Amino acid sequence: MDPLTHTATGLFLSRAGLNRFTPYATPILLLAANAPDVDIVTSLGGPLTYLKYHRHLTHAIPLLPVMALLPVLVVRLFARRERLSWSGAYLISLVAVASHLLLDFTNMYGIRLWLPFSSQWYQLSITSVIDFWMWAMIALALGAPLLGRLVSSEIGAQARGTPGRGLAIFALAFFVLYNSGHAALHARAVAVLESRLYQGSPPVRVAALPHLADPWRFRGLVETREFYSVHEMNLRGEFDPGGGRVFYKPEAAPALEAAARTTTFRDFLAFAQFPLWRILPATEPENAVMVQVMDMRFGSPLQPAFVATAIVDARLQVLHSWFTFGSARPR
Repeated sequence: MDPLTHTATGLFLSRAGLNRFTPYATPILLLAANAPDVDIVTSLGGPLTYLKYHRHLTHAIPLLPVMALLPVLVVRLFARRERLSWSGAYLISLVAVASHLLLDFTNMYGIRLWLPFSSQWYQLSITSVIDFWMWAMIALALGAPLLGRLVSSEIGAQARGTPGRGLAIFALAFFVLYNSGHAALHARAVAVLESRLYQGSPPVRVAALPHLADPWRFRGLVETREFYSVHEMNLRGEFDPGGGRVFYKPEAAPALEAAARTTTFRDFLAFAQFPLWRILPATEPENAVMVQVMDMRFGSPLQPAFVATAIVDARLQVLHSWFTFGSARPR
């Protein structure tokens, strides 16, 4: 999920009652809820390095105890006036780091839960990386207490209890129920995609990718042996298996094999779950081709995203290769 949702989850956990376990509970929870994303430092190594190491060991269950210790140590370093309850601080940090892994597990990007023992990606694909309704609940749960304190100060009333505790509990419950409901809708969308034929061909694999605002809408992705078919689905209406955009797979070619042997393509293919290959003419050198592979979860040839590209000459030598999160641009 996005940093706002992770941060708000840490704050809601604090307000819901975890702030009672130790002094400085709120900063510990805020840091722990975002701790796995410390891997953003790998972006300094470029897009491919970030792709390879984002949601890597910092997001793996075997490293969760280590990730939970770091926020406690950071807060202890700067908070010297009052002694921490080490057991309480570590316990709530574990909860917050686990909340990060759980939220990331729900979206379509995926997470490698069992590194370093397994590099397999896991994802539920039931929510978008950014979800409008979760943001709306965050705005309500954060804004209402501020408005309440403003009104109380105007009328001279005395605030009681932990500000926003009830709304924090409500927001956390909403996250659980909302994701549960979206999981049911996602399962229905997958079942619809799997039950149809596409140009007379059965699907090899399907994916229902959630919309950022409408829980009933999905981007249906269907892979057959010959092509991908991409559909804008709305579970409120009928589904037309012939109404999708079709993107054909290329035939096997030596240039594809040459590109696949590069480090760029190997790293990208370890991430991509619905790869579509393309061979295009290259502007230079003469008789060279541009080989591309993109992950169809995040784009299509019409709007490319998550693209590995290589320039292969007439002798099947890869002149250079690179990865971009957006459309492929020669370097």
